Amino acid sequence: MKNIIIFLLLIISSANVEAKIYKILFLGNSYTYVNDLPNTFKAICTSEGDSVEVTSYSPGGYTFQSMSNDANALAQIQMGNWDFVVLQGQSQEPSFPPSQVATNTYPYAKKLDSLVKAYNTCAEVVYYMTWGRKYGDASNCASYPVICTYNGMQQRLRESYIDMAQNNASSVSPVGIVWKKVRETDSTIELYNADLSHPSMKGTYLAACTFYASLFHKGFTTNTYTSPGINTNEASLIQNATTKIVLDSIETWQQYGNIPNANFTYTFANNIFTFTNFSKRHTASNWSFGDAQTSTSNANTVANTYTNSGNYPVLLSVENTCGKIDTALLNINVSSNTALKDFLKSNISIQTTPATIIFNDVNPATDVEIFSIEGKLLGTYKIINNSFVCEKFNHQIIVFRILKNGVVLYSSQLKVN
Repeated sequence: MKNIIIFLLLIISSANVEAKIYKILFLGNSYTYVNDLPNTFKAICTSEGDSVEVTSYSPGGYTFQSMSNDANALAQIQMGNWDFVVLQGQSQEPSFPPSQVATNTYPYAKKLDSLVKAYNTCAEVVYYMTWGRKYGDASNCASYPVICTYNGMQQRLRESYIDMAQNNASSVSPVGIVWKKVRETDSTIELYNADLSHPSMKGTYLAACTFYASLFHKGFTTNTYTSPGINTNEASLIQNATTKIVLDSIETWQQYGNIPNANFTYTFANNIFTFTNFSKRHTASNWSFGDAQTSTSNANTVANTYTNSGNYPVLLSVENTCGKIDTALLNINVSSNTALKDFLKSNISIQTTPATIIFNDVNPATDVEIFSIEGKLLGTYKIINNSFVCEKFNHQIIVFRILKNGVVLYSSQLKVN
């Protein structure tokens, strides 16, 4: 068996790759129908290679109470066979005082949520977290000063929609939080219509991008559909903000629902890679280690030993009882060089207090690269006096790579006391 050395840790990305057509129902009001959010979302899905059918019912000004008493809305829910049902409340109502929202909003959100699940046992309810008005809610400012500003109104919307998701075991699409991020990043991107409330085309595009990332757990490629009036730089900024808010914090928005979330890390010791499954809301796991080896183990950890050097895409696919699938991909670059490693073993020693790499040969390596165990490069350092002290790193375990003239000679883990 050849000795195996890990060279580099790369980032984790997630993707939902289930080969099916997803049926999605949008129930809302003018924040949904202005600029046709459902079909903008569909266009993005199509450009990314994902197939969806969208249906929308969104009368102007509707509250959750209005929707819960509307025969057409109830008939749409009762059709069944929805994969996702999006619920959007009236734009101001969830930002009102908590006691008022608890009385006038939450019971009707629960009624709709419960009805969706009664007729669609595998549907995921996704609450459409909207955005604060550009300068706050002037019409209700006097009675509730919290919402006199955009930031105050946005915070209340966030709180209420998260509460609705938690109370009903559902998910959130954080459109309002991505909206806030884009406002703070580039205030020249006008997300509002002239009324300072409804979305512009750019605002609708932002909402559609947020729903895509929320439902499919994927970022965007260069082929992503761009709505009319949005230039490449604006589209890229919106997509990047969406990825950062949604995908980097997916559990913030979906921890109460049932959408599976695939996630894993690994460690390397004694030529064995041990993979730890941190996935959420799944009942089955399927591993592909990139070397023709697979596993269906649902245990917390699985292991694999690679016999050849090369790049290996390790793919974890997790599935819930309703057949919804999410995947996580981690690429590892593995190399073996028995003779060189054995030579270096005799010329390198490790002392642990403080953690120090000591070079005993007369012509030592010239550089050390230090990574966190998660794969973040902490720095590249020159060898001084045939040793390198690692105690300054605030990491319990580091991965170090020894280089000479830019060529990696040796790689291993080291516990830092």
